[in-house]
This record gives sequence, structure tokens and C-alpha cells, in this order.
Amino acid sequence: MKLKSLLLYCVMGITIAGCSKKTHEIIPIDPPTPPKPYSIVEDFESGSKAAYKLDTIQLATGKWALNDALIGATAPDAKNGTKSVRLRTGYIAMNFDIAGLTMLYIKHAKYGNDDNSTWQLLMSTDAGITYVQLGTDITETGKTLVTDSFKVTVTGKVRFQIKKIGTTRVNLDDITFKGTGDPEITVGIPDTNPTDSTGVGMVTPGRGTPIAGADAPSEFGDNSDLLMGNPSGAQATIVMGDNYLIDQHYYTESYSMSKAGPNWVSWHLDASNFTGAVKRRDDFAAFTGLPTGWYEVQNNSYSGSGFDRGHNCPSGDRTSSTDANSSTFLMTNMLPQAPNNNQKTWEGLESYLRGQVLSGNEVYIIMGAYGSGGTGSSGGVSTSINGGKVNVPSNIWKVAVILPTGNGDVSRVSSSTRVVAINTPNINTINPDWKQYIVTVRDIEKATGYNLLSTLPQSVQDVIEIKKDSGN
Repeated sequence: MKLKSLLLYCVMGITIAGCSKKTHEIIPIDPPTPPKPYSIVEDFESGSKAAYKLDTIQLATGKWALNDALIGATAPDAKNGTKSVRLRTGYIAMNFDIAGLTMLYIKHAKYGNDDNSTWQLLMSTDAGITYVQLGTDITETGKTLVTDSFKVTVTGKVRFQIKKIGTTRVNLDDITFKGTGDPEITVGIPDTNPTDSTGVGMVTPGRGTPIAGADAPSEFGDNSDLLMGNPSGAQATIVMGDNYLIDQHYYTESYSMSKAGPNWVSWHLDASNFTGAVKRRDDFAAFTGLPTGWYEVQNNSYSGSGFDRGHNCPSGDRTSSTDANSSTFLMTNMLPQAPNNNQKTWEGLESYLRGQVLSGNEVYIIMGAYGSGGTGSSGGVSTSINGGKVNVPSNIWKVAVILPTGNGDVSRVSSSTRVVAINTPNINTINPDWKQYIVTVRDIEKATGYNLLSTLPQSVQDVIEIKKDSGN
């Protein structure tokens, strides 16, 4: 036998003269696990919306925009369960994407005794920037829910919009997503503290100011954070310890060293800021960019306090990039906020303003807090937490200037421009309806001593700052 053949036989584990008697074990390789199928149903049971006007609400699958639509729970509403969508002349749209989808199922019917009508299913593959119709128009003829199915042949992430044609009403229920693999659906998470196995809040490394990516607003001019003014005249100098200006690229704030929290935070909001596909990061972290010797609030500094780490600039307003979203989780953007104040009242206003943007507007927002003494989930008034290092504000406020999308923003603000101002007590027994706390800009100026909207002509300020918005 030739040497080459002999070596081959040895490698194959065949025992012959001149080979080792030890055989070679062949270890089988497990085949890759095929993607698992999924089926996710949005049944609208977890949401509530009583008015037809445009708003964004949190549902089981994520956030949805409802325009000229509400969540119906009356006898004439066709529904499987206790609730369904009642759509009139507008649309309902996903504010999130889903991956791996192959089929979509929708239950639908006429509302009550309304006449027959028509609706369309639209699909977007670019995070809601553009839509194309999927399937043909659906004509509504009966009062009993029926199911239509739609095949999805595109790969990658998609989202959907259901658009009504005509003025009669329809009910929509049980939208079922079927596909394979990870659907990558992220449901909104309240700003509660993560804990380790001992129940103690976890500490993560701190971060400095994020890199200003292409999605960061310019420092000056249209869409800049401080276009409507610097309310307290904050400066980035150490002698201004309780009015210290910090530019975090995706928002700008006035920070108080003694209160260990922001006085106010200012930013601009348009559709490009929150229609991206970036998931909520939840990477709360201390800000390492404070002057030497200043106390750095840690990501676990609110643990056990009964207060949420309440965002000023919301995570939901910055999903254009990981840097943008992570910037909102710096602890210098947080304040101790009563859970119901944060998760209900303020979340409702934040969603409403994003809904205004989806209707063709842009918004300049300033949010802040003042006073000491709030009531969290533990009961009783607390003036501070974290061993007295972090002040608990008594009031939390916001001012939002709403403009149709365009250019030359300061010059476009007039006496008829809509300005929404609210001032809420920082208590856990708060009314979830933010409209109950609408005030005027001047009311907030009197409470804080700030000069809000200071870059606008005084004649314009004198009109819009004394008007109380209707909330509609």
C-alpha cells in the first residue's frame, strides 16, 4: 500500500497494520434552527381614546396614530371583546415597524346603521415616509365582523396604515400579524428603575455629550434647540452653577448644580426626529460632562424613591439614531416624577404633540420644573431623594409652539400661532388628561421668573403668551 493511501485510511479512522488502533469519532453538527413562526394580535383592548381628533396612543403592540378615529366600546360598535377602532374619514397608522411579516389579517364591519363605505390598506417600507396600497379597496357592507387577509411579499421591516374613504364609519378589530423570526416589536416601557438580582438598582457607566450625528439639529437657525430663546439666560460657565447651559446636541438645557437636575430643557420636533426605526435604548447613565466636583446623578439614584426617572426631552421624540435616543437617557435630562404624572398625563401630551407633527406641523418645545415637594407612589410629600442630593420638584411644565412645517420659523410665528402651555402638580393622584392643566405662557413665567419665547417680537409675545389653548 502506498504511503499516501495509508495516511488517508488512518485519517478516516480505519484500523490497518501500521495505523493507530484509536479510531476518530465523527461529531455530528446540529443543523441551524429554522426561524420560529409568530402570530401577534392587536385587539385594541388595552387602549382608550374617546374623541375623533388626531392623537397617538399606546396599545399592546406599540404606539398607533388615530386620526378621525377613536376606540369604540358602545353597543353599535362591531367588536370581538369590549373594544374596537371606529374610523370615520381619517386613518389609523402604526408608529413602529414589524419584521419577518408574511400575512396580515384584519377584522372589519360597518358601524351601526351607517351606509356602506370603503377603506384601503397601505404599507410603508421606509418607516412611514411613503406608503403604497396593499391589495384592493375593501367595501364595507355588513354589520358583523368579517376577516380579510393580505399577503406580504417584501422583506425587511414594514408598517401599515388603514385609510378611510368617504364619511360613513367602520369598525376595525383584531389586526393579526403572522410571520417568522423576530418581529422586533417594541412596546413602550415606563421609566421605572431596572434592578439586579438583589432588587437594588443597577449602576451603568456614565457618558459624556453624544456625538452630533447628521440627524442632530444645527446650533443656530431653523430647527435649533434655542430658536425660541434661552428662558433663563443660562451660560456654560462654572460661576452659573444653578443656571448652567449644556448642549447635548439633540437638546439643550439649563442645569442646576444644587438641585441635581434640569431647570428646563429645549428642543425642536419634526417627523425626522421620531419616525426612525431605532429601538428605545433604556441605557440610563450618569452624565460625565459636568464641571469637576459637581455631583453626578447615577442611573440608580432614584431607586426605591417612589418616583420615576422622568424624561424632559422624551425618548419617543428622538428615535432617528442610537446617539439621539441614548442622549435622552442621560440623568441630566431626568427629574423625579410621580409615576402617574410621567406615565399617563405627560405621556399623553408627548404623544399628542407627535401626532400634531404627523399632521404636517413642527413643534418647538420647552419643558421644565420648579419648586420642591412632590408625592410619588410611596405616599407622602418628598422634597428630595438620593440622600437629599436630588430635588423633587413640586410642579412640572411645558410650552409647545406649533407651526406648519416650513422655513423662516421665527418670522412665521404670529398672533394666531398655536401655543400649548401646561403646568402640572408633581403628584401621583394627578388627572391623566393633560388638558386639565392647560395654562398660559405668562402663568409659567410668573411661577418661574423666566422669559419664555424671548426671540419673538414683543408684540407677538404679548398676544400668544396670554392665550389659553383649547387642547383641540
